[in-house]
Amino acid sequence: MAKIQMNTPLVEMDGDEMTRILWKEIKEILLAPYVDLNTEYYDLGLENRDATNDQVTVDSAEATKKYGVAVKCATITPNAARVKEYNLKKMWKKPITIARHAYGDVYRDVEMQVPAGAKAELVVTRADGTQERVTIHDFETPGVIQGMHNIDKSIESFARSCFNYALDKKEDLWFATKDTISKKYDHRFKDIFAEIFESEYKEKFEKAGISYFYTLIDDAVARVVRSEGGYIWACKNYDGDVMSDMVATAFGSLAMMTSVLVSPDGIYEYEAAH
Repeated sequence: MAKIQMNTPLVEMDGDEMTRILWKEIKEILLAPYVDLNTEYYDLGLENRDATNDQVTVDSAEATKKYGVAVKCATITPNAARVKEYNLKKMWKKPITIARHAYGDVYRDVEMQVPAGAKAELVVTRADGTQERVTIHDFETPGVIQGMHNIDKSIESFARSCFNYALDKKEDLWFATKDTISKKYDHRFKDIFAEIFESEYKEKFEKAGISYFYTLIDDAVARVVRSEGGYIWACKNYDGDVMSDMVATAFGSLAMMTSVLVSPDGIYEYEAAH
């Protein structure tokens, strides 16, 4: 049987550890017998990235732009431990950790389509039966509404998880919301973080030589883009979902992202990033 011909080269970015072995076997067993492989090879293994001062990463990216398609194997992110283990020259960029609140917001919302002529209200019925209601909108034309919630207990748990993780990593902690617009919902997050920090963690942070910093989410994005990394960025649920992919892509690939579930009492679960 004649092999499939490749008119355009495939950019081949080799990785670290087991991925090198797996990619080699994929080529030998699944591809080479059936395809006349035409590849341009780049070794993105940690040691070669260090030896080339990371130029190999730039070269492989340029090749991808040239040929339009590439296969990249998973690679090691050089943290401080890896620098020592592999005797590297330096960490090319410090890690950025996204701390994402894993409760509420749009992930536990309720939604409705609203017909023209309808009036949408936000109603809270207290334990004693009294009610507080606020008009959301009088719909002259059809539209949609969405209701979100969160609870103090979960926000407090998230705050303590972030503060404890920052102390464990000895890294500064940022927290960002849009409290100038969301003066009740987002502001509640800001207040809880500030109260817990002042009463439980301020002295611990000062002793550890790290800081806690609050800013608006748009300001945080601008700071992250131009920063050298080396901190933890706490975000509400949806913000963390989006910003984690942005940060991972800025580091070169979503495959360079790791995922850790953290509880406020120090229990950790490590899982594949997704």
